Amino acid sequence: MKLIGGYTEEMRESIEMVEKTRDERMKKSFPPMSLEEREEVLNKYHPDYKPDKKRAVKVGPNKGDLAPHEVVDLLEAYPLIDPKEIDLKTIDYDVDLLIIGGGGAGTVAALWANENGVPAENILMATKLRHGDANSMMAQGGIQAADRPEDSPAIHYLDVMGGGHFANKPELVEALVKDAPFILKWHEELGVQYDRNPDGSYVERPGGGTSRFRLHSAKDYTGMEIMRVIRDEFRNREIPVLEFTPAVELLKDSEGNVAGAVLFNMETEQYYVVRAKATVLATGGFGRLHIQGFPTTNHYGATADGLVMAYRAGAKLRDLDTVQYHPTGAAYPEQIVGLLITEKVRGMGAQPVNKNGELFVFPMEPRDVEAASFIRECARGNCVETPTGMKGIWLDSPMIEEIEGEGAIKRNLDAMYRMYKRFGIDMTKDPILVFPTLHYQNGGVEIDAESRTSVNGLFAGGEVEGGVHGKNRLMGNSLLDYNVFGRRAGISAAKFASKRSKPTGLNLKHVDSYIKELEKAKVPKERRSPMLLPDYRGEKVLARMLDIF
Repeated sequence: MKLIGGYTEEMRESIEMVEKTRDERMKKSFPPMSLEEREEVLNKYHPDYKPDKKRAVKVGPNKGDLAPHEVVDLLEAYPLIDPKEIDLKTIDYDVDLLIIGGGGAGTVAALWANENGVPAENILMATKLRHGDANSMMAQGGIQAADRPEDSPAIHYLDVMGGGHFANKPELVEALVKDAPFILKWHEELGVQYDRNPDGSYVERPGGGTSRFRLHSAKDYTGMEIMRVIRDEFRNREIPVLEFTPAVELLKDSEGNVAGAVLFNMETEQYYVVRAKATVLATGGFGRLHIQGFPTTNHYGATADGLVMAYRAGAKLRDLDTVQYHPTGAAYPEQIVGLLITEKVRGMGAQPVNKNGELFVFPMEPRDVEAASFIRECARGNCVETPTGMKGIWLDSPMIEEIEGEGAIKRNLDAMYRMYKRFGIDMTKDPILVFPTLHYQNGGVEIDAESRTSVNGLFAGGEVEGGVHGKNRLMGNSLLDYNVFGRRAGISAAKFASKRSKPTGLNLKHVDSYIKELEKAKVPKERRSPMLLPDYRGEKVLARMLDIF
């Protein structure tokens, strides 16, 4: 197979069509959809709207609620441990605060708990991989904050509610948008290097579904830049962390409050018992479940462990019937299929066009609408097919150089440029091929505005919690979410721990009760969770998207 500038001859023929139509497309824009048009494309083409891809949960607090089969399989599963074999009388770690998860939310929670009176040595972070191995590190586009005279938290609030189809929990959205300017100021004080104009003001760009320019970025390394700074602060405070040691079950005390967790050392295969006055759940999302066979932008450990543990402990979940498929995941070359192509690329002017070079959708629709429109265009036969059978839509990235001047991509999208350059593709000269990819867990463990779950002693922040984004998250609100609710979880957990004496009567009775529910529902015994790590052996190898159409 002959490649010319990274593309096959057949793909080059389509690129010629894209180039021929570029000048004409530069002169006119595609209008945004009406609400009716959005509903139509979602109902017909978005994966969330396929009824056969979900089923009702048979056990637990959300019995009867719909969720994807892949999620229900984990909720309706037996524990990895036998509660009778865990020695709960031997306490390996005795702390005021246990934080489960080493991404952005967990790190922020630790900092703010420490700021609110919990000594560093009385905090323990337990994380599945290394501290910072998380979606927080991989986020690219930016963080939203209404900090301009023509903007306000109220306008931000309306954008978030509208983007989430008004299914969001209002008090959470209020907290999100009100705290946003403070979070930005805090980041600035810690040393986060956001992009600035020559006059020192922030560079702010649009996001899909937003009515104002409020996206703050650090090139397309925003998540990594924020994580770099907050992790350094965490380390400077010498807060203890256990790496490669995920939690497998939450513990309760004699009064039914969450009182720590059972951890599993993946290197030594030892179990540890952690007693804690307060526990913060910050385990992230479920991208590695590959819902409906889609590839994912998520890191290797995103396997819904937090949902499983919280659910067995009695925590209410919400909005698990919706999944965010980012419209622009890489569809070519094969080595990077599913990786994120930040929305910032479209925000800077790149248009999504079909194989004939035709613009077929407003580039900045909300993510679910944009993704459904891409799938529709492929279903109509207007997409580009790769040598391995993948299908995709062109993202006309050279338009950025036309709009913002030569060098704009390298200045603002360095990560994207380098990713493609490795495979001989120059996105300043040629378009890139994209297709929707599994990106974000819209729902999760329900919290209140202070990050408290429905189970006493358990707090949650970041992607593991639900209610903030409703049925669809807008760009730039995930980094904001984990900072706002990671902070609130840390503060609330610190207050809770300060008033609580050391838990007594540690037990796993809730796990025993859950096992009885599973047996009554005749759930297959071989089904186990949490997953901890995805399995890509044999038939489970994900080489391409199948049956999406």
